Amino acid sequence: QVRLVESGGGSVQAGDSLRLSCKASGDLSSIDPWGWYRQAANKQRELVAAIFEDGATNYADSVKGRFTISRDNGNKALYLSMESLKSEDTAVYYCAKIGLYGLEPYSWGQGTQVTVSS
Repeated sequence: QVRLVESGGGSVQAGDSLRLSCKASGDLSSIDPWGWYRQAANKQRELVAAIFEDGATNYADSVKGRFTISRDNGNKALYLSMESLKSEDTAVYYCAKIGLYGLEPYSWGQGTQVTVSS
């Protein structure tokens, strides 16, 4: 069983930066992609960024150029660096491990709240 714990969220002003962390424990596949998701109030959870075994990344259009996903496999950690934050980025952010073949998350963290005030 993989356990994921997010941290680093907080309340910031528009234009500020924030870095989220996700620490994993338990058996973890280095092959399966990581993903950051977010869910705003009354909105569907959406994929924000993903990173694959070879380091390739993918971002939602809304965060391209502002967010950077990275990982540290040795420490079983995932990061999301967020810059030029907007009020629209306000959401609970979750990290997840994603099945390589089905591309569906199978492990979730509890989430960390990011609130951006304009």
